[in-house]
Amino acid sequence: MKYLILFSAIILAACNSDVKKEPLQMTNLRPAENTIHLAVDSLIRLHGEALRLSIQKGVKHVASLWTTADGNDRDFVNFCTANFLGDPKKRDLLLAKLSTYLESLGGHFNKITLDLRQNVDLNNGELLEIDKIFSGYSVGAHLQDDLYKNKIAFVVALNFPFYSLEEKEKEGKNWSRAQWAAVRLGDQFVSRIPAEVSQAVAKAEADADLYIAEYNIQMGSLRTEDNAQLFPDKMSLLSHWNLRDEIKADYADRDKGLAKQKMIYNVMQHIINQDIPAKVINNPAYLWKPVSNQVMENNKVISCSPEPNSRYQQILNNFHAQQAVDTYEPEMNTFIKRKFLGEMEIPVEQVEELFDRYLKSPQLAKVGQIIEGRIGRKLEAFDIWYDGFKARSEFPQEQLNGLTTKKYPDPAAFEKDMPNMLAKLGWSKERAAYLASKIVVDPARGSGHAWGAGMKGEKAHLRTRIAPSGMDYKGYNIAVHEFGHNVEQTVSLYDVDYFMLNGVPNTAFTEALAFVFQSRDLSLLGLSGQSKDIKMLNSLDASWTLMEIMGVGLVDIHTWQWMYAHPAATSEELKNAVIQISKDVWNSYFAAIFGIKDQPILAIYSHMISNPLYLAAYSYGQIIEYQIEDYLKGKQFSNEIDRIYQQGRLIPQIWMQGAVGNKISVDPILKQLDEVLAKTK
Repeated sequence: MKYLILFSAIILAACNSDVKKEPLQMTNLRPAENTIHLAVDSLIRLHGEALRLSIQKGVKHVASLWTTADGNDRDFVNFCTANFLGDPKKRDLLLAKLSTYLESLGGHFNKITLDLRQNVDLNNGELLEIDKIFSGYSVGAHLQDDLYKNKIAFVVALNFPFYSLEEKEKEGKNWSRAQWAAVRLGDQFVSRIPAEVSQAVAKAEADADLYIAEYNIQMGSLRTEDNAQLFPDKMSLLSHWNLRDEIKADYADRDKGLAKQKMIYNVMQHIINQDIPAKVINNPAYLWKPVSNQVMENNKVISCSPEPNSRYQQILNNFHAQQAVDTYEPEMNTFIKRKFLGEMEIPVEQVEELFDRYLKSPQLAKVGQIIEGRIGRKLEAFDIWYDGFKARSEFPQEQLNGLTTKKYPDPAAFEKDMPNMLAKLGWSKERAAYLASKIVVDPARGSGHAWGAGMKGEKAHLRTRIAPSGMDYKGYNIAVHEFGHNVEQTVSLYDVDYFMLNGVPNTAFTEALAFVFQSRDLSLLGLSGQSKDIKMLNSLDASWTLMEIMGVGLVDIHTWQWMYAHPAATSEELKNAVIQISKDVWNSYFAAIFGIKDQPILAIYSHMISNPLYLAAYSYGQIIEYQIEDYLKGKQFSNEIDRIYQQGRLIPQIWMQGAVGNKISVDPILKQLDEVLAKTK
């Protein structure tokens, strides 16, 4: 789920502080051109004409970050002259020393952040207001300012300047590992964000995260219009993850499954429309009929106010916090650019183009027809989560829950079993024990997530939600997904040759391995699918789930594009816009497949609130997962996973070529789908 790129997260960490500072002004960010030329000429005289391009790039990058508060023109020239290293050996030594220092800084701040967030993230009992305050606080909030004030940031910018994505794509295929490490070091100081602006970003994110973490629907309190109870007492499902997963599980319930699914979809529509009664959120004290939206107390209908657009206000809060960052970004001056050009390193135009191409593929309508034949009815909007192609859908939920609750009564049991799970996937006993020793399992307050270690010597954290009765199957399935994240986080930190290359190109690549692990959850339980043609079913499932997640990814992207076009929008206006955007995306791609129009279901995803512009990474994760799975056929799983993820944080296309020999593409999954459809009646 949530994946943190360490140093960037520390730079953007924040505290809820009342300290007021005079913000930087973009007009103060660049020395005069003649001053820049003077610094360049001075360095060329010192180090020779052969280094002209490196000198120019470094000096210009420093100039883009320098302010009058850092010194006058003479100070700028003197700094560049004194700190540029023309000797390659000294520059390599500087890279090594900086890497060590930054690993220590980032690693320890990561540990502190984990400690300060533990009562919010973990099921440690009652939350107090002080827990919420500390969850939004970080001792690293002023780190970026400090590194500029003491000139460390300028030393990095001068000797390891920033390369644009275009430059990385053009030149990166010829770079050595050391060169890539140097370039990744240069990525650390691209812009200069004041601490108070970073604080506002982190607080908005923390508030949104907490809002979602506490958004539970009490399923045992739901009633049909004739007062029937479909779900067991004390069943509490987090929106949207657990609601979605319950829809998936209900395909195995031949008696009440469809009625349950329709009820959940009604709940989702009320959440999206923000006409959900406020009293029923995370509150089992009232009975609720989602169809008529009536709330009952003591068997009497009572008046109840709806939730006051809180969902959309959280999105706006994130948007306004990011708007403040825009002012200080000379190149990536919107959150959309920062997420795609900066973080994801794939232009948003390419993302939309790839999604459009896939969602318009005629094969998807044929998959929809197959699903209709399997379920014996016309498709409903919630069938975007059809789960019948997966082997697990052929096992009753009660059977799976019985296995997992017995096997994993608490987090310690899952943690103890991790070496065995890795051994089942092909790792040697020694290697499995080594990887598992770097991961600890914690009980999550929310749906669960994976949090990587920030430095060697620390452990990755697997957070999963476990009921007092033990880990149910849904929780286990999520835990296996997070386990995949943790394995990636461990391999790409401990087994990568340069610290600055630790991690993966972007969140899609860690999602890919999480999906690869998740797809093996049944085999890890000692179960196997009953269908004769698992390859066919897996292809059909992959095509359908990719369609769904691409749709919600487009809604997320278009929502942010709309907010930038309407920066003064109210929460009511945003709500109406998001609902319309979700219907537009549905009508463009899904209506013809499902035979129904104007469905808002694509707007239910909680990521839009707590992890904005994250959803596109899931689609890329599934595409990459499919390409990796296709590549792994006939190969030693564990050896290839180690090799692939030891590449570290290259840019996406170069990483993918190194992993499987091809760039990121939907062509392989469409080709496989064509072959499957040709064999399917």
